[in-house]
Amino acid sequence: STLPAVFYMAGRSRRHLFTVLLWCAAMFFSGSRSALLFGAVMVLLGFVYLLVTQTIRWEIPVFTVAAAALLSWALGLDPLTTVLSGGLLFGAVYMATDYVTSPLNRWAQIVYAIGIGVIVVIIRKFGAYPEGVTYAILLMNIAAPLLDRVMPQKIYGCRKARKEAK
Repeated sequence: STLPAVFYMAGRSRRHLFTVLLWCAAMFFSGSRSALLFGAVMVLLGFVYLLVTQTIRWEIPVFTVAAAALLSWALGLDPLTTVLSGGLLFGAVYMATDYVTSPLNRWAQIVYAIGIGVIVVIIRKFGAYPEGVTYAILLMNIAAPLLDRVMPQKIYGCRKARKEAK
């Protein structure tokens, strides 16, 4: 269940309070199957809100969900079930985009997001644990400094020194 993750995110900052309230409303006003779809719609609305306010960038959530959907399809699982069940959408939008633990460089963020999606599907398919979003995010958070170091960000306004002609 993603409910403990919802309440964990509520205490992290004010930007998550809106989503927590919508998530609780979804669980209260609808049945379990419709709550799954309603919760996904609310997370996507929160994602759009965070994009419009420029709080997060789109790369990490989009590439996380896309990698999980593509790998689950390649392994013979249902991609829609993979994306909508569990906390994949919630983790991709709110947990993986944390400023402190995610990479700074755009290409490092893409590799980070693809790694999260792949690890989630591997844990769900081959592991004994039905969920894997938090573990995938934690494992890729460990790799985030390495990704920033291997894929350095281009410094704008700085030119390489030219060699003088002889």
